[in-house]
Amino acid sequence: MRIGAIACALLAAIAATGCASSAHSDRMARLSAPIAPGSVAAGLRVDAATEDRILALAPERISREDVEQALALGPAPRIIAVQGSIPFVTMKPFAQFLIAMGYPESRIRNPRDGTYSYSGYSDSAELAGSVAWYYERDGMMPILIGHSRGGMVVIKVLHELAGEFGDKIAVWNPLTDEPENRIAIRDPITGAERPVVGLKVGYAAAIATGKLPRMLLGEWTMLPRLRKIPDTVEEFTGFFIEWDLIAGTLGGAEPYRPEGSAAVRNVTLPADYSHIAIPMTEHLALHDATRNWISNYVPGELPPAFPASLNVDATNIIHAAELWYSIKKHWCREAQGLIRAKRARVAAGG
Repeated sequence: MRIGAIACALLAAIAATGCASSAHSDRMARLSAPIAPGSVAAGLRVDAATEDRILALAPERISREDVEQALALGPAPRIIAVQGSIPFVTMKPFAQFLIAMGYPESRIRNPRDGTYSYSGYSDSAELAGSVAWYYERDGMMPILIGHSRGGMVVIKVLHELAGEFGDKIAVWNPLTDEPENRIAIRDPITGAERPVVGLKVGYAAAIATGKLPRMLLGEWTMLPRLRKIPDTVEEFTGFFIEWDLIAGTLGGAEPYRPEGSAAVRNVTLPADYSHIAIPMTEHLALHDATRNWISNYVPGELPPAFPASLNVDATNIIHAAELWYSIKKHWCREAQGLIRAKRARVAAGG
């Protein structure tokens, strides 16, 4: 009897495992299924009042209340955060900062493995193909942010999208981690076919990305391109740390510059910032003083620095505020674009 009971338990466990595996496969198949033109906007499930609040926002002036009462209740673009070459220095603390500030966690986690941080050795063509895949399914362009070598990967993705490493890029399915048998997507807004090469993201940033490591690691193809930002991004921010020994920015660094229409900003951080510790920003969202200062921050406007008199840990606050400002701005723009597409479709009787 005991042996029979054990056998039954084993059979039940095997059956349960098979069911779980089948359910996972079914979910993957559904998420990977072709997208019908207009279905992304049509499938947006946000109540009209929230849509109205989001549409009324000014992207350049998003307050803490705007995030909590409007943006966080609507759609959000995928954020792809790429870490550097040192495995134990990830973008997870930065991702946790964004989540604590109100960004939807599901839009930051890698949907395949649940991690917050992409490897600094990710293939740039695969990431470019993933950008296309996400846009086709979300109706919003992903945001790309990289630290150290991850910043180089982000910039390389932009050059990939510009066709500088080949005129064809396969659409890459991030759920299966495999290429799809196509080099174009169906635009979720217009329905037009669009090659991966030529797509433009809204915002990208590189943090403490130096030329010296590119030379030491023999990354020759990126040396002449590292400070050139192509037209495959609308806005880009490059962050430097004064006297950054790891990045090699000793006594100043060559600034990023646009090759065409991209809006490019260069931000120099104080020498007391740490190349290794710069992703450590989660603490800034956990104290009202730093959180409110970051929420109210607008580049180029006063105050230029967090007041030391408040006696709060403000480590890494400048680039955290800069990034949060730009992320909010493009989050708002992408959400507004998707809502307008939905309303235009409804008005047309679609």
